[in-house]
Amino acid sequence: MKKTGFFLIISILLATSIAFTSCKGSADTDRGYNNTSEIAKPAWMEDMVLYELNVRQFTEEGTFAAIEDHVARLKDLGVDIIWFMPIHPIGEVNRKGPLGSYYSVADFKGANPEFGTFEDFKSLVDTIHKAGMRVLMDWVPNHSSWDNPLATEHPDWYKKDDNGVFISPYDWTDVIQFDWSKQGLQDYMLEALVFWVEEAGVDGYRVDHPHVTPADFWLRARTEMEKIKPVLMLAENEDRVEFFENGFDMNYSWELHHLMNNVAQGKDRPRVLIDALERDFETFPPDAYRLRFITNHDENSWAGTIEERMGDAGRAFAVFMYTIPGTPLIYNGQEAGLNKRLKFFERDPIDWGGYTLSGFYKVLNELKSDNPALHNGLAGGSFETISIADNKSILAYKREKDKNTVLTFLNMGEELVSFKVGNPLLHGKYNDLFTGDEVVLDENTVFDLGEWGYLVLTK
Repeated sequence: MKKTGFFLIISILLATSIAFTSCKGSADTDRGYNNTSEIAKPAWMEDMVLYELNVRQFTEEGTFAAIEDHVARLKDLGVDIIWFMPIHPIGEVNRKGPLGSYYSVADFKGANPEFGTFEDFKSLVDTIHKAGMRVLMDWVPNHSSWDNPLATEHPDWYKKDDNGVFISPYDWTDVIQFDWSKQGLQDYMLEALVFWVEEAGVDGYRVDHPHVTPADFWLRARTEMEKIKPVLMLAENEDRVEFFENGFDMNYSWELHHLMNNVAQGKDRPRVLIDALERDFETFPPDAYRLRFITNHDENSWAGTIEERMGDAGRAFAVFMYTIPGTPLIYNGQEAGLNKRLKFFERDPIDWGGYTLSGFYKVLNELKSDNPALHNGLAGGSFETISIADNKSILAYKREKDKNTVLTFLNMGEELVSFKVGNPLLHGKYNDLFTGDEVVLDENTVFDLGEWGYLVLTK
C-alpha cells in the first residue's frame, strides 16, 4: 500500500529521530539494554574460571571438612571460583532415592547435616578465601521441599491447583512451586540471600531455574548484597536477557553446549558453532559473561559423561570453550577424566584414580589468567574467524587485546588434516601453548592436526 505524502514525511522524521538516538547511545543502549544496576564488575571477575563441586560425591567422606584437604590442589589447578551445589537440608517427604535431591530445600538458612554444620561450611569458605579463591552457593528460588517450614507457616507463598493442593513443577514430585507474586516470599528470599553473604562470607550465587522469578527482584537483592561485598551472580538461564540489567553478571550458554555435542556426534557441521557465537554477540550486552561448559551436574548424571557424548573430541571442545569469549566451567572430576555418571540421589563418590587431565586444564587456566585477549566481557579481546582455504573441518579464530594475541585451530573431524594460514596479517612468531615451542607462521608453514586435534598459538 502506498503512503500519502504526509505519512511519508512523518515516517522519515521518525526514522531520522531513531537513528540519531541510536548513534548517541552506547553498545548496550543500541541493543535495548539500560545499565540500571550501575554495579561495576570487580577485577577478580575478569579472568575467572569456575569449578562446580558436589559435596556428597567429592570425597569418600562426603563432608565439608574433607574438602579442606583439596583446596590447595584446586588453587594449583588454577580455579578462581568454587561453586557448591546446594548445601541445605534436604526434604524427606516425597524424597527421591535414599538421600534425595540437593534441589529439594528444607531450610534456606540451614546446612545439610549430611555434609556437616554451618560452622564447618564457614570454615571451608574461610580456607578457600585464604587460598585466594571465592565461593558461589547454589540457590533454589523456584521451589522448596514439601516439608520446608515455609509450606506450613506461609502456604500462600506457593502455587496451588483448583483443589487447593500444592503444585509440583514438571516431574519434580519431591518439591512444590513457589508463587513469586507474593511480596512476603520476596522479602524472605532477600533476607536469606543476604544471610549467607554476611554470616558465611560467600561471594555470590549460581541461581537455579530462575525462569519464573521477577527480574527486578534480583536487582534489589544484588543491591543489598553489594552493601556487604562485591558478589557474582550466575543465572541458569539464557532466555531472559533482561536479567543482565537486573543484577546478573553471567548466564548459561545451553545452545552452544548442545551444538558442541551435535558436532562431536556428526549431527552438525562445525560452522554451527561460529553461527551460535555470532548470535551471542547480537543478543547479549558486551559486558555479559556467558558460561561455557562441556559438562556439569545435569549433563553428567542425565545426558552422559563427556566421553559418552563427545567421544575423543572432549579435549578439543575444552580448548574451544576456553578460547572463545566466555567464562569456562570445570565440573568436579573433569580434571581426572571422570567417565561415569554420578548418581544423583545417593552416595556415589568420584573415583579420582589420578588427576590425568590436571596438567591439561592447568595450562588452559593459566592462559585464561595470563593473556588479556581471553579475559571476560569488556576486559577481553576481539573475536575474529580465520579463513582456512578448502577445509571445512577446521575451526580457526583469533582473539586479540592490545599486544596480546591467541590463535586457535581445531580439527573438528576424525581425519588428519594439513593446512596453511594464508592471511599475511597473522604471520609472525608465536609460542605453541602446549609444547612451549616457538612457531614461525608464514605463507609456507604447514600445520598437521590429527583427529579432533588442537593447536593454540600465543604472543
